[in-house]
Amino acid sequence: MGTTIELTQSTFEKTVTDNDIVLVDWWASWCGPCRVFAPVFEEAAAANDDIVFGKVDTEAEQGLSAMAGIMSIPTLMVFREGVLVFSQPGALPAAALEDLIGQVRALDMDEVHRAVAAQSSGD
Repeated sequence: MGTTIELTQSTFEKTVTDNDIVLVDWWASWCGPCRVFAPVFEEAAAANDDIVFGKVDTEAEQGLSAMAGIMSIPTLMVFREGVLVFSQPGALPAAALEDLIGQVRALDMDEVHRAVAAQSSGD
């Protein structure tokens, strides 16, 4: 059974680079939409034990949140093979989260890596 893990500035990069798919929920305890999204995220974690589901408490990890450019919460980020493939603020309903996970699983990562390489070389 999959569970969520707390991510910190010291564990974030290693978690993203060492795992195939990582979903990150940026949240805070005072945030109403974050509290609504939390059980949806936990349920998806339980249903997808091959994916890492991480949570970043934006209050405790203000430096990490700033480095990630978090402007509103909740924000969901998805990394695949170390590449940020999705980032969107707002709480997703369960069906939309499951659909997103399916889309991320279906990505042609060779194509994604080529696009990232082309973008970083200025093509």
